[in-house]
Amino acid sequence: MNDHLKLDIEVPANMAGRRLDQAAAELIPDYSRARLQSWIKGGQLTLNGATAKPKDKLFGGEQLSLRAELEVQGSWIAQPLDLEILYEDESLIVVNKPAGLVVHPAAGNPDGTLLNGLLHHCPSQEKIPRAGIVHRLDKDTSGLMVVAKTLPAQVHLVDQLKQRTVSRQYDALVQGYITKAGRVEAPIGRHRQNRLKMTVLDFGGKEAITHYQVRQRYRAQTLLRCKLETGRTHQIRVHMAHIRHPLVGDPLYGGRAKLPAEATGELIQALQSFPRQALHAAELALIHPSSGEKMHWCAPMPADMLALLDLLDRDQVE
Repeated sequence: MNDHLKLDIEVPANMAGRRLDQAAAELIPDYSRARLQSWIKGGQLTLNGATAKPKDKLFGGEQLSLRAELEVQGSWIAQPLDLEILYEDESLIVVNKPAGLVVHPAAGNPDGTLLNGLLHHCPSQEKIPRAGIVHRLDKDTSGLMVVAKTLPAQVHLVDQLKQRTVSRQYDALVQGYITKAGRVEAPIGRHRQNRLKMTVLDFGGKEAITHYQVRQRYRAQTLLRCKLETGRTHQIRVHMAHIRHPLVGDPLYGGRAKLPAEATGELIQALQSFPRQALHAAELALIHPSSGEKMHWCAPMPADMLALLDLLDRDQVE
């Protein structure tokens, strides 16, 4: 990745009257408006060779000059982790994250996260905000994540997430018997009493839409394929609990396991002790930030979910 940025652009006449930061965001779309504002304030992005303010008005015909060097974005440390990388090129990395791996350092998990492993795998990630991470999976959700390797790729992918051109599909094993496909549209926000939880809110929540299809019905559980239209924290977990079909094993939203009548002791034990929410990010599709090509990846269901499904399959025929 080139850490030294050099760019000269003439402001077109039709941008007369616009703020400098607004015009810069249109003329230099590879970088976020917040970063461009930072460069304007720091003097790396100049107007006619002089420092300016983001809110300065333009007349048209001015010369914008960008001379910037990407800086280290955090104090994280690189750590060797056994990452399962399904795809990598100069713009992005696609990782199959195992259950139990935290994505980003936080108070309870200062290191040993996916971010620390990415910095070891590709040290230049330290120059990108959040080491290129553009979306997250919960610690105990497995599956596919895309990571940007350059600032332009990160801006492009974040915009795709906003425009909903990134397709994310999940395998979810839920409690109860679901007969047909459906759609949950219910706004999500932080739970007012339990700050660890998210919940459906009548007022003040963010728009959240989940589509689901039935892949396999069992006697007291259903395997769904869920597709996110939005990407809120805990979205599938909250939406499935909201329609009274929480995920098997979910410690926050799951409640008591539903048990098939006269189930074997092995199946009862497996359902009651499944150690995480039975959720796996199985498919990811997006538009490549550099080539514009549509790309698609699949990650097979992990062993713990496959073993539980095998027990449920056997329960169907016994």
